[in-house]
Amino acid sequence: MPKQKTRRSAAKRFKKTGTGKLRRRQAGRAHLVVGKKSSARMRRLKGDEDVSAADRKRVNRMLGE
Repeated sequence: MPKQKTRRSAAKRFKKTGTGKLRRRQAGRAHLVVGKKSSARMRRLKGDEDVSAADRKRVNRMLGE
């Protein structure tokens, strides 16, 4: 049976922690930053989030796990 390949697009978006949890960036920070979005909103979008339980199995499969 051939090896399972990693989806490179997923590998760039998700990181696995030491305990095996999956982390992702929050949406809505990439562009249109200056002037459009409030400082409070940008602060709220800062940092990483855990991948939800509903998506965990699919993301793991994309990462070749």
